[in-house]
Amino acid sequence: MARKFSNFGEFYPYYLAEHSNRTCRRLHFVGTTLILFVIGWAVWARQPLWLLLVPVVGYGFAWVGHFFFEKNRPATFTYPLYSLMGDWVMWKDVLVGKVRI
Repeated sequence: MARKFSNFGEFYPYYLAEHSNRTCRRLHFVGTTLILFVIGWAVWARQPLWLLLVPVVGYGFAWVGHFFFEKNRPATFTYPLYSLMGDWVMWKDVLVGKVRI
């Protein structure tokens, strides 16, 4: 049975624990960064079909990290919104040095 979280603040420590493997965190960071490039390219090139790559790039890198390195089930399957938020907060935390990759 899935844990219940009252808010994102309760969820985020769980999210970080589910990303304890450094390679998994690195793959998340690369995938999330690539999402920004894909969105930027789609806007700059005025090619909205490129936006179809956003979930492929984002989830592709993350799921490889979970299935092959972390060896756990991605939180996206149980907590989709909190997990999406966690991806971006962890990405920001890597940039500011709060999370190491």
